[in-house]
Amino acid sequence: MSDVKQQLNLMLRGAVEVIQSTELEAKLTRSLKEKRPLRIKAGFDPTAPDLHLGHTVLIHKLKHFQDLGHKVIVLIGDFTGMIGDPTGVSETRKALTKEQVQENAKTYQRQIFKILDPAKTVIEFNSRWMAPMTAEGLIQLAAHYRVARMMERDDFHKRYHEQKPISVHEFLYPLVQGYDSVALKADVELGGTDQKFNLLVGRELQRDFGQESQVVITMPLLEGTDGVKKMSKSAGNYIALEDKPGDIFGKVMSISDALMHRYYELLTTEDLGHVKSLHPMEAKQSLAELIVARYHGAEAGRRARDEFQQKFQEREFPDEPDVRLTVSLTDLKDGQSIGLVDLVAKTGLVPSKSEARRLIIQGGVEVDGHKQSDANTVLTIVTGRQYRLKVGRRKFAVVERVRQWRVP
Repeated sequence: MSDVKQQLNLMLRGAVEVIQSTELEAKLTRSLKEKRPLRIKAGFDPTAPDLHLGHTVLIHKLKHFQDLGHKVIVLIGDFTGMIGDPTGVSETRKALTKEQVQENAKTYQRQIFKILDPAKTVIEFNSRWMAPMTAEGLIQLAAHYRVARMMERDDFHKRYHEQKPISVHEFLYPLVQGYDSVALKADVELGGTDQKFNLLVGRELQRDFGQESQVVITMPLLEGTDGVKKMSKSAGNYIALEDKPGDIFGKVMSISDALMHRYYELLTTEDLGHVKSLHPMEAKQSLAELIVARYHGAEAGRRARDEFQQKFQEREFPDEPDVRLTVSLTDLKDGQSIGLVDLVAKTGLVPSKSEARRLIIQGGVEVDGHKQSDANTVLTIVTGRQYRLKVGRRKFAVVERVRQWRVP
């Protein structure tokens, strides 16, 4: 294991909140001293047959802990899945049958192991301790929490005041999720920001049962391809892990540049400084290839990228535009930067720099399919890297720096 500071840098990448950070640091220090890995828990209710990228935010965080040498426990909520998580819903969820939950759980395991190392991952099912629990045991568990505390939850509070029904079994959900942490003796539990209440119940129950409270780390809810709503099948803005390679690539390419950086932070371990230094089109294609490769293999990732580039080139650079030319920037050093105004002027497609600036400000210039309206934009020229410029409606240019050969 690396030292505490190095571990924290990776563990907290993209995290929203840590409860409590001092406790996490103390647990890590003790873990290193005793050479005992921490027990890291994250739960997933198999309420649908497939996972999407939004679900993988937690799985990637588990992978971070796993890479640091800690014990990762993936809890499949086959028992809680039959209750239905009341978090964020305005009415009682429709209960799933035991058979539906078990069938969904099988597909979850297959998809989770596309990220986590199967040999280092513990898969648990909370039916193992909940199914044998007697009515007496469930009553004793329920005695550990107060109705008033339950009603502090935003969703319960809202439904109560709107006079929408709340079933008694829904109160059991956070109790069972909290008891899962007791049964697994979790040191750390991961969850989305919408799970904060349930995660904190786990801390309280562990104290009640004489255990050291788990540290809670909440992760953000990943926005879908629309860039607004949480990724979900119901919103139609999701990217499923088992989508076809070309579909995954195309969906990733459809997201905004700002959302792309968020995907990099939450779904990869790529250096964010390096990513921000790349042109958005280059960075987004690399992200799309990386995601396809993770779920379908490296060859599928490369093929999806090649197919996209071919389609993009055909779409953006028609065979017979009014003006199309290639500009070789032999006067620039490899890695040198140039302002977009100067670059457009060098193509000769505009009469002057002032006209280039005017066109850019008015949104009349695109670089690699992205409209550029900032006249102060700067591009880095690297040998072998092409930029495709669209100037006005029917003028196109491919600009690149070519290696100069000298004859001795």
